[in-house]
Amino acid sequence: MKERITTDRHFNGMAEKFEHSLYNHSRGRLRLALLTRAIESSIPLNGQPLVDVGAGLGQMAHWAAGKGHPVTLLEPAEDMLAAARTRLIGHDVRFYQSDLQGLCNVAPGPWPLMFCHAVLEWLIDPEAAVHRLAEQLAPNGWLSLMVFNEDALRFSNVVKGNLQKVLDDQLAGFGQRKRLTPISPLRHDDVVRWLNEAGLEVRAVTGIRVFHDYLRERDPDEATLERLFELEHRYCRQEPYWRLGRYLHYSVYRPS
Repeated sequence: MKERITTDRHFNGMAEKFEHSLYNHSRGRLRLALLTRAIESSIPLNGQPLVDVGAGLGQMAHWAAGKGHPVTLLEPAEDMLAAARTRLIGHDVRFYQSDLQGLCNVAPGPWPLMFCHAVLEWLIDPEAAVHRLAEQLAPNGWLSLMVFNEDALRFSNVVKGNLQKVLDDQLAGFGQRKRLTPISPLRHDDVVRWLNEAGLEVRAVTGIRVFHDYLRERDPDEATLERLFELEHRYCRQEPYWRLGRYLHYSVYRPS
């Protein structure tokens, strides 16, 4: 058996793969569309300063900057950060080459609004990361947190026929080469418990891509995507569907 990674996973040298293999395809486009709608429907947005931790190619920072938020962007991978700089030319954005652990040094809070999307599942200790985020969140502030869902990973492996892998509970990735199976897929109950222990309140949970990733057609046409988006939006917060979202999005509030 391969040894599992013992350090956090950063994506140095993978900006092109993310741009062309993920965001140019339906899964990436749908993820962004569903995520922005989840945020708009559950988090008050009034142009408050925002820090985007692990911002990747800068799509969500670009969306927020377009809504008038002054954005501080953190991304540890050099080529990802360069792509984000290009995407955000002309916007009110500060850039730092840093990971979540460096937030308290390069851009300490308290922040009234924080984004942390698809980051925790690439960390060795995601529970500690939740507490780091909580420490930087202002009273009455909001955190938009999205994580890779272990239950969805389990279900998709069964659908694909990887039965022994599921029976052996060998779901986590090894963090090798350009594979994109997270090293720390997360369970909903754990995430909620960690947030509560950090003094935060979960105000809404949304499944992101609750149907798309189980379709037989890997790259649906535009007409199918339009209907699929309607279905995703309709069921993304309904039991039991949200629990099988490829990602789970949490709208998190810090009481004063």
